[in-house]
Amino acid sequence: MTTSLRATLTTPSGGGSLIESISDWAVSMMETIGAPGAGLAIALENLFPPLPSEVILPLAGFTASRGNFSLFEAIFWTTAGSVVGALALYFLGAWLGRDRMRAIVSRVPLVDLADVDHVEDWFNRHGYKAVFFGRMIPLFRSLVSIPAGIERMTLWKFLVLTTAGSLIWNCIFVMAGFYLGENWHLVQAYADVFQKIVIASVILLVGYFVVSKVLKIRRKRAEHDAA
Repeated sequence: MTTSLRATLTTPSGGGSLIESISDWAVSMMETIGAPGAGLAIALENLFPPLPSEVILPLAGFTASRGNFSLFEAIFWTTAGSVVGALALYFLGAWLGRDRMRAIVSRVPLVDLADVDHVEDWFNRHGYKAVFFGRMIPLFRSLVSIPAGIERMTLWKFLVLTTAGSLIWNCIFVMAGFYLGENWHLVQAYADVFQKIVIASVILLVGYFVVSKVLKIRRKRAEHDAA
């Protein structure tokens, strides 16, 4: 079964050696320990965002479609893996704490502690929404757990929101892989577009932030020189 399963993983769209190597690794995990292997792969994906859930989740669905484990098991274990990975980052944020975080940020060029205060205020107002919807946004899926830990969001609320958001995201991709079968890789093409939009938006926001900060510094210098 191992040979026949891996033989179907080559993406006709030319996904590249990185995607193929991740697919082989994920399949090895699932074939070795079954559905918990899919959960372990997703837990690691939360800790290391470069590992794409958009590949691992459809692949878990595809593996379930071949009878290695059930669709329910695939969804259950991948969601459990999402929660475990998110919890690890939550506790990292809790350990880091507000004081350590502010001390680190104070050394970052162009970033003022006033900016941190604005972010904290925003998270205090919208943190619950950020944790829930953040589970369905590439890159932010992992990172949103850290500020939740720093701000010491109530743990049971964090768990409920993380489980609910992760369950929706995982169901979409696992079921897509399950019903697409050997065409599971088609999911990745659409996910890539979404991810590129997110990355482009982040780059634009960072660019706007840097430019506005540089202009603000120059304006303050000009006012100081004029005085």
